[in-house]
Amino acid sequence: MGRHAEAIAEGVAIANAAARLAIRNHILVETIGNDEPYDPERERKFARETVLSLAAEQQDAAERTHRWRKRAWGKFSESYGTHDYRDRDTRNLRRRERQYAGVAKELRRMADDPEVIDELIEKARDAAWGDVEANLQRRLRVEGAHPELDPDYETMREARMQALRLVDLAKLAAHQRRRREHVSELAEELADGVEGA
Repeated sequence: MGRHAEAIAEGVAIANAAARLAIRNHILVETIGNDEPYDPERERKFARETVLSLAAEQQDAAERTHRWRKRAWGKFSESYGTHDYRDRDTRNLRRRERQYAGVAKELRRMADDPEVIDELIEKARDAAWGDVEANLQRRLRVEGAHPELDPDYETMREARMQALRLVDLAKLAAHQRRRREHVSELAEELADGVEGA
């Protein structure tokens, strides 16, 4: 892999992490903050828009770099600041422009690939669950250790039970559903293998 391809891959990886974080936050806000059920279609739409927005940012950066390069061409005096480019900077600016454009192109391709979007959502959802799970474990250790010392124990019991129903049981159901799907896929592969033998 050449330096240009490596730079694009690195830019895509950074954008991917940013998208995952935005999707994770969106899941948390919608399901916990707004008390909405998890909706895969809503998350697919949000994820695609997020990736396209990141692609637009990269395209804007490419266009801005292009303008800087055009202005720098033929200037041979000393520069006066960070973005006061000169002719000697045009080669580097051209390389950066191509890299920004390459990242934008790859992000647009990702946004149009349902499998990539679903994988991004799944990773974001796992991260969201990890946040919720860690928070619950931390709270359960504190609250579960000495309920007799907590004057709000009975008052907060309903909230804890609701969190159990909305979070823990939903995760368990999703886990069971994934296991059933995996078993079905394995059974289909096995059946295909038997028929082909």
